[in-house]
Amino acid sequence: MTDTAAAAGTETGMDRIVDLLGGKSAFDHPFSTALEAHENIQLGFPAKSLMVFLNQFPTIGRVDTIDKVVGVSLRTFQRQKKAGAKQRLNREQSGKLYKAAEIVAKAVDVLGSRQAAERFLDEPVMALERKRPIDLLSTPAGAELVERHLVRMDYGVYT
Repeated sequence: MTDTAAAAGTETGMDRIVDLLGGKSAFDHPFSTALEAHENIQLGFPAKSLMVFLNQFPTIGRVDTIDKVVGVSLRTFQRQKKAGAKQRLNREQSGKLYKAAEIVAKAVDVLGSRQAAERFLDEPVMALERKRPIDLLSTPAGAELVERHLVRMDYGVYT
Protein backbone atom coordinates (compact mmCIF):
# COMPACT_ATOMS: atom_id res chain seq x y z
CA MET A 1 0.00 0.00 0.00
CA THR A 2 1.30 3.45 -0.79
CA ASP A 3 2.22 5.69 2.14
CA THR A 4 -0.68 8.05 1.40
CA ALA A 5 -3.17 5.19 1.26
CA ALA A 6 -1.76 3.68 4.45
CA ALA A 7 -2.07 7.02 6.26
CA ALA A 8 -5.64 7.43 5.08
CA GLY A 9 -6.54 3.81 5.84
CA THR A 10 -7.65 3.23 2.26
CA GLU A 11 -6.26 1.16 -0.55
CA THR A 12 -7.04 1.66 -4.22
CA GLY A 13 -6.92 -0.92 -6.98
CA MET A 14 -3.63 0.60 -8.11
CA ASP A 15 -2.19 0.24 -4.59
CA ARG A 16 -3.12 -3.45 -4.61
CA ILE A 17 -1.49 -3.95 -8.00
CA VAL A 18 1.72 -2.26 -6.85
CA ASP A 19 1.71 -4.37 -3.66
CA LEU A 20 1.33 -7.58 -5.69
CA LEU A 21 4.33 -6.52 -7.78
CA GLY A 22 6.58 -5.85 -4.80
CA GLY A 23 5.92 -2.18 -4.02
CA LYS A 24 8.95 -0.20 -2.90
CA SER A 25 11.08 -3.33 -2.62
CA ALA A 26 10.79 -3.82 -6.40
CA PHE A 27 10.29 -0.29 -7.75
CA ASP A 28 12.40 2.78 -7.11
CA HIS A 29 9.30 4.87 -7.75
CA PRO A 30 6.11 2.81 -7.27
CA PHE A 31 3.27 4.06 -9.44
CA SER A 32 -0.04 5.30 -8.11
CA THR A 33 -1.84 6.34 -11.30
CA ALA A 34 -2.55 4.67 -14.62
CA LEU A 35 -0.25 7.16 -16.37
CA GLU A 36 2.61 6.34 -14.01
CA ALA A 37 1.91 2.62 -14.56
CA HIS A 38 2.08 3.24 -18.32
CA GLU A 39 5.44 5.00 -17.96
CA ASN A 40 6.82 2.14 -15.82
CA ILE A 41 5.61 -0.41 -18.38
CA GLN A 42 7.32 1.59 -21.15
CA LEU A 43 10.60 1.48 -19.20
CA GLY A 44 10.16 -2.18 -18.33
CA PHE A 45 9.34 -3.44 -14.86
CA PRO A 46 12.22 -4.64 -12.72
CA ALA A 47 12.60 -8.43 -12.92
CA LYS A 48 12.17 -8.42 -9.15
CA SER A 49 8.51 -7.45 -9.60
CA LEU A 50 7.93 -10.69 -11.50
CA MET A 51 9.74 -12.71 -8.84
CA VAL A 52 7.69 -11.16 -6.03
CA PHE A 53 4.44 -11.74 -7.93
CA LEU A 54 5.24 -15.38 -8.70
CA ASN A 55 6.30 -16.08 -5.12
CA GLN A 56 2.84 -15.00 -3.98
CA PHE A 57 1.00 -17.06 -6.60
CA PRO A 58 2.66 -20.43 -7.25
CA THR A 59 -0.08 -21.37 -9.74
CA ILE A 60 1.06 -18.60 -12.06
CA GLY A 61 4.71 -19.53 -11.58
CA ARG A 62 4.31 -23.09 -12.81
CA VAL A 63 6.36 -24.09 -15.83
CA ASP A 64 3.25 -24.56 -17.99
CA THR A 65 1.81 -21.18 -17.03
CA ILE A 66 4.49 -18.51 -16.62
CA ASP A 67 5.19 -18.18 -20.36
CA LYS A 68 1.49 -17.98 -21.23
CA VAL A 69 0.63 -15.39 -18.60
CA VAL A 70 3.68 -13.11 -18.67
CA GLY A 71 5.50 -14.07 -21.86
CA VAL A 72 8.67 -15.11 -20.02
CA SER A 73 10.06 -18.59 -20.60
CA LEU A 74 11.16 -20.56 -17.57
CA ARG A 75 14.79 -20.38 -18.75
CA THR A 76 14.64 -16.59 -19.16
CA PHE A 77 13.03 -16.27 -15.74
CA GLN A 78 15.79 -18.38 -14.19
CA ARG A 79 18.45 -16.19 -15.86
CA GLN A 80 16.77 -13.01 -14.63
CA LYS A 81 16.47 -14.42 -11.13
CA LYS A 82 20.17 -15.29 -11.13
CA ALA A 83 21.12 -11.85 -12.47
CA GLY A 84 19.14 -10.18 -9.71
CA ALA A 85 17.15 -6.99 -9.47
CA LYS A 86 19.17 -5.13 -12.12
CA GLN A 87 17.42 -6.97 -14.96
CA ARG A 88 14.31 -5.45 -16.49
CA LEU A 89 11.41 -7.05 -18.30
CA ASN A 90 10.68 -5.79 -21.79
CA ARG A 91 7.64 -3.63 -22.53
CA GLU A 92 5.44 -6.54 -23.63
CA GLN A 93 6.32 -8.67 -20.60
CA SER A 94 5.76 -5.71 -18.28
CA GLY A 95 2.36 -5.05 -19.83
CA LYS A 96 1.33 -8.69 -19.44
CA LEU A 97 2.56 -8.74 -15.85
CA TYR A 98 0.62 -5.56 -15.09
CA LYS A 99 -2.56 -7.04 -16.59
CA ALA A 100 -2.11 -10.30 -14.66
CA ALA A 101 -1.61 -8.37 -11.41
CA GLU A 102 -4.66 -6.22 -12.18
CA ILE A 103 -6.83 -9.32 -12.70
CA VAL A 104 -5.45 -11.06 -9.62
CA ALA A 105 -6.13 -7.92 -7.54
CA LYS A 106 -9.72 -7.89 -8.82
CA ALA A 107 -10.10 -11.63 -8.06
CA VAL A 108 -8.84 -11.06 -4.51
CA ASP A 109 -11.35 -8.21 -4.08
CA VAL A 110 -14.24 -10.28 -5.40
CA LEU A 111 -13.37 -13.59 -3.71
CA GLY A 112 -11.97 -12.26 -0.45
CA SER A 113 -8.51 -13.84 -0.26
CA ARG A 114 -5.40 -14.61 -2.28
CA GLN A 115 -5.98 -18.33 -1.81
CA ALA A 116 -9.52 -18.10 -3.19
CA ALA A 117 -8.28 -15.99 -6.10
CA GLU A 118 -5.57 -18.52 -6.92
CA ARG A 119 -8.08 -21.40 -6.82
CA PHE A 120 -10.40 -19.43 -9.10
CA LEU A 121 -7.61 -18.84 -11.62
CA ASP A 122 -6.60 -22.51 -11.67
CA GLU A 123 -9.99 -24.24 -11.94
CA PRO A 124 -12.23 -24.53 -15.02
CA VAL A 125 -15.12 -22.04 -14.99
CA MET A 126 -18.43 -23.01 -16.54
CA ALA A 127 -19.17 -19.44 -17.67
CA LEU A 128 -15.83 -19.44 -19.52
CA GLU A 129 -16.70 -22.64 -21.41
CA ARG A 130 -14.88 -24.72 -18.80
CA LYS A 131 -11.58 -22.97 -19.46
CA ARG A 132 -9.22 -22.10 -16.63
CA PRO A 133 -8.99 -18.31 -16.22
CA ILE A 134 -5.19 -18.61 -15.91
CA ASP A 135 -5.06 -20.03 -19.46
CA LEU A 136 -7.14 -17.16 -20.82
CA LEU A 137 -4.67 -14.56 -19.55
CA SER A 138 -2.36 -15.40 -22.47
CA THR A 139 -4.26 -13.03 -24.80
CA PRO A 140 -5.88 -9.61 -24.38
CA ALA A 141 -9.26 -11.06 -25.45
CA GLY A 142 -9.02 -13.86 -22.90
CA ALA A 143 -7.96 -11.47 -20.15
CA GLU A 144 -10.98 -9.31 -20.95
CA LEU A 145 -13.26 -12.36 -20.63
CA VAL A 146 -11.84 -13.10 -17.18
CA GLU A 147 -12.25 -9.45 -16.13
CA ARG A 148 -15.87 -9.40 -17.30
CA HIS A 149 -16.57 -12.64 -15.45
CA LEU A 150 -15.11 -11.19 -12.24
CA VAL A 151 -17.30 -8.09 -12.62
CA ARG A 152 -20.38 -10.32 -13.05
CA MET A 153 -19.36 -12.31 -9.96
CA ASP A 154 -18.91 -9.07 -8.02
CA TYR A 155 -22.46 -8.07 -8.91
CA GLY A 156 -23.82 -11.55 -8.16
CA VAL A 157 -24.53 -12.43 -11.80
CA TYR A 158 -23.40 -15.95 -12.67
CA THR A 159 -23.86 -16.89 -16.30
